[in-house]
Amino acid sequence: MTEENQQVAEQQFAIQKIYLKDVSFEAPNSPSVFADGEWKPDINVQINSSHQAVGQNIYEVLLNITVTAKKNEKTAFLVEVKQAGLFMLSGFPKENLEGMLGAYCPEALFPFAREAIADFVNKGGFPSLLLSPINFNALFMQQKQQQAAAAQGTAH
Repeated sequence: MTEENQQVAEQQFAIQKIYLKDVSFEAPNSPSVFADGEWKPDINVQINSSHQAVGQNIYEVLLNITVTAKKNEKTAFLVEVKQAGLFMLSGFPKENLEGMLGAYCPEALFPFAREAIADFVNKGGFPSLLLSPINFNALFMQQKQQQAAAAQGTAH
């Protein structure tokens, strides 16, 4: 077995727990927003993720998604979901561990957050909202590039 194969064989990943950490739903302009004609809102989606070590090789990853729907400049609804998970990760080199925590784990949490958002929007009396899939790897790489550019900017 080559050294690289042995290193990969020693890498371990396991989902320990997936849970909602925080959720908020507001429909500040109901019921008038339901009577404002055809439902064609402006939808704004904001996504952030963070992580922290909570034990040896155990990390909490938090995926925060905020969706705001506006109709005729009035907020129809605002839903925020903080979907969290506990992940066991061991044997990963630092650069791979960052990718796992910054892209792979949030990607694993996304379907749960998407379901929670759809459920709350529906229970709020609004038409179904199903968020499109997200390329978390691309988001992670973009974030790393922005951090590198910011670091270069402060170095001058």
